[in-house]
Amino acid sequence: MKVLVTGGLGFIGSHTVVELLNNNYEVVVVDNLYNSSIDVVDKIKIITGRDFKLYQEDVCNKEKIDEIFNMEKPDAVIHFAAYKAVGESVNKPIMYYRNNLVSTLNLCEAMQKYNCKKIVFSSSATVYGNPDVLPITEECRVGGTTNPYGSTKLMNEMILKDFTIANDDFCAVILRYFNPIGAHESGLIGEKPNGIPNNLMPYIVRVASKELKELSVFGNDYPTHDGTGVRDYIHVVDLAKGHLKALEYNNRGIDYFNLGTGIGYSVLDMINTFERVNKVKVPYKIVDRRPGDIAECYADPTKALKVLGWKAELGIEDMMRDSYNFILKQKGN
Repeated sequence: MKVLVTGGLGFIGSHTVVELLNNNYEVVVVDNLYNSSIDVVDKIKIITGRDFKLYQEDVCNKEKIDEIFNMEKPDAVIHFAAYKAVGESVNKPIMYYRNNLVSTLNLCEAMQKYNCKKIVFSSSATVYGNPDVLPITEECRVGGTTNPYGSTKLMNEMILKDFTIANDDFCAVILRYFNPIGAHESGLIGEKPNGIPNNLMPYIVRVASKELKELSVFGNDYPTHDGTGVRDYIHVVDLAKGHLKALEYNNRGIDYFNLGTGIGYSVLDMINTFERVNKVKVPYKIVDRRPGDIAECYADPTKALKVLGWKAELGIEDMMRDSYNFILKQKGN
């Protein structure tokens, strides 16, 4: 099977490409390097011993996407390419709506034109907004998103739902991620955002490695066990394997799956565990809450296990160890 992977050099995309290559899929990557690096190509090849095709293009460029589909004729698409920082989306909403929606519309049109019937979409737990109940199941209410990033994910889900209704032989698998962290055990690929990190884990490792002075903890007055926000963190390798299970799933129409561990950890839990596992200090300060953040969010991943045969295998200590190993390898330590 030939799989077109948009954003395939990014954090989750690169780990998924590794799993695809290791399982003998033919891979075509489209990535504009907005939040990724070209050196990831060679690192993927070192890890897997296999080659893949790369198009350094923007998925929002409709003509280029049409050309790529015409040349490659993929059997399926895994769509990662999107802007993904919650805080940035609050400050730059139009940029997020344009990029994250146009890319999906372009893919749907190309898939329809070139008879590509399956898409695995990179969604997010943010579609649930401020959840009514915990843990979150796929039957929970969606909507009431608290930031433009989450709204773009929900709108993309609506686009794909309507598209599957209009095209009854089209298959869409929506994977609602919780909080991916960690890195490949080789230390060759991991989360390496351009500029100052927007997410917790890459910030923690950069403070630990003394690239940044201290971590800002956004709020300690949430109704949680220690006042800081609680999230369900999942190892990126486990998450990547979920995409292969989604490709193997012979569905018609659209289906939705939570990919998480079912365990919630607070920001202070994360800092304390990181310090214990890696024997390094992470200086931090408490600052005001960040716009768009919620108190708690963690998954009920039962459906993914029952239907896809997928569950997270790696624990929080693995995530901490692999995250720090990656940043140390980048620094040459």
